[in-house]
Amino acid sequence: MLVFLQIRDFAIVDRLELELAKGFSCITGETGAGKSILVGALGLLSGNRADSGAVRQGRDKAELVAVFELEDGDPALDWLRGAELDDGNDCLLRRVVHSNGRSRAWINGTPVTLKQLSELGALLVEIHGQNEHLRLTRRSEAFRLLDGAHENHLAELKSRYFAWHELEVEKQGLLARDALSPGDLELLRYQLEELESELLPRDEFLALETEHRKLARGSDIVEALDAALEVLQSEQTAAAPALHRAARSLEEHGALDPDIASAVALIREAAINCDEAASAIQSALSRLDLSPERLAELERRLAAQHDLARKHRTDPERLEQVAASLQDRLALAADHDQRLAVIDAELESALRAYRSAATTLYRARSERAATLSAAVTELMQQLGMSGGRFEMALQNDPARAPSARGDDSVELRVSANRGVEPGPLRKVASGGELSRLGLAVKIVARQHGAAATQVFDEVDAGIGGDTATVVGALLKQLAGEGQALCVTHLAQVAAFADRQIRVNKSDRLESPVVRAEHLEDKDRIDEVARMLGGSISAESRAHAEKLLQEATAVRH
Repeated sequence: MLVFLQIRDFAIVDRLELELAKGFSCITGETGAGKSILVGALGLLSGNRADSGAVRQGRDKAELVAVFELEDGDPALDWLRGAELDDGNDCLLRRVVHSNGRSRAWINGTPVTLKQLSELGALLVEIHGQNEHLRLTRRSEAFRLLDGAHENHLAELKSRYFAWHELEVEKQGLLARDALSPGDLELLRYQLEELESELLPRDEFLALETEHRKLARGSDIVEALDAALEVLQSEQTAAAPALHRAARSLEEHGALDPDIASAVALIREAAINCDEAASAIQSALSRLDLSPERLAELERRLAAQHDLARKHRTDPERLEQVAASLQDRLALAADHDQRLAVIDAELESALRAYRSAATTLYRARSERAATLSAAVTELMQQLGMSGGRFEMALQNDPARAPSARGDDSVELRVSANRGVEPGPLRKVASGGELSRLGLAVKIVARQHGAAATQVFDEVDAGIGGDTATVVGALLKQLAGEGQALCVTHLAQVAAFADRQIRVNKSDRLESPVVRAEHLEDKDRIDEVARMLGGSISAESRAHAEKLLQEATAVRH
């Protein structure tokens, strides 16, 4: 329930604060006073898109704030908790719109996206504009009315539909993919067999290449090893013995000077390294096989790998990946045929499950359609359409292509006069009739998923007299234990409100100033009198007072 609304520098409003309560509240005032600005502010706080025109002329930004009180079990409170944006049972929405058209939003002090604000706003406030009744002419609205009380059946149908649809997409993809001909399969098998018989693993190939380079440069390697061994081990220039002798000559002086001791350690380490280097060179010489036969064998095996690589237009190191790709293509070809052989059976089973869910949904929709049709027809009798009928014509076609909406089609039909068969609503209903039908449908469907705060912006336009009185009573009924706000010019409607708020605009200053005030007793009588006749007189006051008394009697 909305309990507080604050507006700053929005449209023609400089600053306005309004406290609200449960029940039915009417917002009244002269044409152009700014009544619908309050509705526009709630729309922005509910996630509607903003533009720079929302900012009061001469200001940098507009700021809007709304406070709601929620009860446990309220869908909006569940949403807040799920999004970790809850703050007890209070909900504070804030939105700032800048003069460049950009805006920012907060929920309970946390910055949020416009999408998040819209999701929450839909659970908090439902706004019905002057042309809201035109939604009734849309087929999607008819389905929304039918399915509001059967969301579980609709969710089951959608689950079954998407399971069927996924299989159908897979089948069409398989059919669109060209199957390999017997000749193509034979070629793939031949190429794979050739690769598997000649292919060297990458590590082995690299090792053979290294060995081949060693053998191809064998004489140069032997010459270099011999030269190094000569330096390390010859009697004339042997490095290791000379280093050992130098270390021994210095060792006795190491205790006298730390640098000498360090030099001794380094010389001994160098001598040990020279000995180990000589051993490594001798080991390398002993393992070096300069066999021409081995070199020829390596060249043959490496040439075979390069030939395979050229045939498959790749590098020798990537031949394993080529083989894996051929294996995948062969496996896919086998899977393609096997999958096509079984997918039809799966599609048939999925379609049966879908049709079953569609039938269940159709039965639930049929019951709902009958209930709504009877209830709206009953209200039409009170709304100046005596003898009129309203029908939700639902048809089921189990042979139609599956869809996420089911196998049903629906059309809203109406007759505004006795003895006339109902026809398509969009063709036979006038604007005034549509407006009244929209209100009747809203009242009948109120208990199914509607937000706690209902806002009506001059939805009673085009009606008057006894019908206006009925509309006021129905709006009061619609508020129920929740909250309904209505911007109206009709005294008959305003009389049924639990409280009345008057919006005034003053043009005495350089720019207009808009104010809103709760009316009590005499002030309310005067405002209703103005709404009745345009000017306030003793007669209009008496009429207003009588109208309020009669509405109060009905309310209680």
